[in-house]
Amino acid sequence: MIPADKEGVDLSAIALQGLERSQDRLDQAPSQIAAAGLPPVDSTGDTVNLSQAAVALLSAKNDCAANLKILKTAGKMGRVAIDLLA
Repeated sequence: MIPADKEGVDLSAIALQGLERSQDRLDQAPSQIAAAGLPPVDSTGDTVNLSQAAVALLSAKNDCAANLKILKTAGKMGRVAIDLLA
C-alpha cells in the first residue's frame, strides 16, 4: 500500500491499485447474485444475501468510476506540471 501522506505520491499508482480492488469485487458479485435461490452447498446452511451482493456490485462500480476520475486528474496534473516547466 502506498502511503498518501508522503511526498512524491503517485496518484496513478493509487488509482490503479483501487481499480484492481474494485475489479476483484466486480468479479465476485455477479456469481453471488447468480447463486441466489440455489440451495446451500455447505453444511452451515448459508445462503446468498441478494441485497448484499447487489450493494457490493454497485459499490464496486462507484469505486471504479472514482478511481478513473483520479487517473484523469493525475494525467491533467502531469500535463500542467510539464507546461509550467516548459
